[in-house]
Amino acid sequence: MDNQILDGPSPSFIQRRINMLRWIFNPLAILEKRYQQYGDVYVVAKNVTPLVVYISNPEALQQIFSAPAGTFDSSGANRVLLPLLGDRSLILLDGVAHQRQRKLLMPPFHGDRLKAYGEIIRDITQQVISRWEVGKPFNVRASMQEISLRVILSAVFGLHQGDRFEELRKLLTRLLDAVGSPISSMLLFFPSLQKDWGVWSPWGRFLNLRSQIDQLIYAEITARRAADVQSDDILSLLLQARDEHDQPMTDRELRDELVTLLFAGHETTASALSWALYWIDHLPEVREKLLQELDTLPPDADPSAVVRLLYLNAVCCETLRIYPIAINTFPRIVRSPIEIMGYHFEPGTLLLPSVYLTHHREDLYPEPKRFKPERFLERQFSPYEYLPFGGGNRRCIGLAFAQFEMKLVLATILAQYDLQLATKTPIKPTRRGLTVAPSGNLRMVVKQVRVQKTPALV
Repeated sequence: MDNQILDGPSPSFIQRRINMLRWIFNPLAILEKRYQQYGDVYVVAKNVTPLVVYISNPEALQQIFSAPAGTFDSSGANRVLLPLLGDRSLILLDGVAHQRQRKLLMPPFHGDRLKAYGEIIRDITQQVISRWEVGKPFNVRASMQEISLRVILSAVFGLHQGDRFEELRKLLTRLLDAVGSPISSMLLFFPSLQKDWGVWSPWGRFLNLRSQIDQLIYAEITARRAADVQSDDILSLLLQARDEHDQPMTDRELRDELVTLLFAGHETTASALSWALYWIDHLPEVREKLLQELDTLPPDADPSAVVRLLYLNAVCCETLRIYPIAINTFPRIVRSPIEIMGYHFEPGTLLLPSVYLTHHREDLYPEPKRFKPERFLERQFSPYEYLPFGGGNRRCIGLAFAQFEMKLVLATILAQYDLQLATKTPIKPTRRGLTVAPSGNLRMVVKQVRVQKTPALV
């Protein structure tokens, strides 16, 4: 195949800075405009090296995700996450080190381990939503964030209450809020802004919060090592884990992986749940189908029965399709010359598989702007057509846990309450740190308490 020519703009230095700000404040509009102009393989700037290439063609994605190990550097372009996660985080490792950590981290997220979290998820959801009052508006994101944070603290540390639990909960929320808005997220995108001028400066405040969180996490690790008591939480399992050389994780490795799990398993799930509740209210026919399906569950239904519900699964899949929390997968940096779909890429080229653009391809998802769960009942999509959790060897290890939690939380809420939007104010996707989430004005109100036909959900 003849080499194809990569298309894209050639912006000036000033225009590149303006484009970066646009990307921070309105990333989806930028993506769609460029896709319409340049197609499903394009460069961000033709006059800048190394080239940054956006890709949303499933055939190209398959070639990238199935490429032999060593074809790409899959960690070097993730340095924006370094201040948040630490250099021993799975996300910032590559090669042998990445394989080792991934193998050590995988067991807590699969099989029987997942089932153990079912009752925890439902109990926490019940505790949070029991504070909702009929007719009184509540902030959806705040509630979903409290649920997801308490779930991940419980799953990761086995913490359900107490001083350390409360301190971690408050500090993690404050740290995320410190880089949560489009303006404050610039701290992560522009290293030149990362200046510590004391706790009253944005970066100084960030570092102070991170330091307090680190102290709590290291204290928990030390206490667990000293106690040598086996438990089912993720920290206990990681303390017991050994690599092929019978070596455990160091405290530094544990800290970075625990922080990664806390942030990746908290913020993303809260956003997905918020979107799901929005769409379920926005489309009454979706709500009715969901309620009918939930009402088929027997009184003694356990979590595994809930997560097998087909329409509930379709609603969750469509939620993650239309507005994926991560709009791109982790970047890949080309290590040696490679051809993908006739395009020649030199070493140093940064490839960005676009989750959002792939999920909005008209040929894969007719009427892509329409929320239609039935898509996922009518056909099965390949990992190169539907990729809310990334792909290849960088696919999110917590995807099964995230899907499990999302379904159980939604089922628990819908079994008890009829919700509706508190206002008709349009809800649009907005930047939330490094992700995209519903705008912060998403508020709902309990219209009425449902007659319980599925007591096992509560």
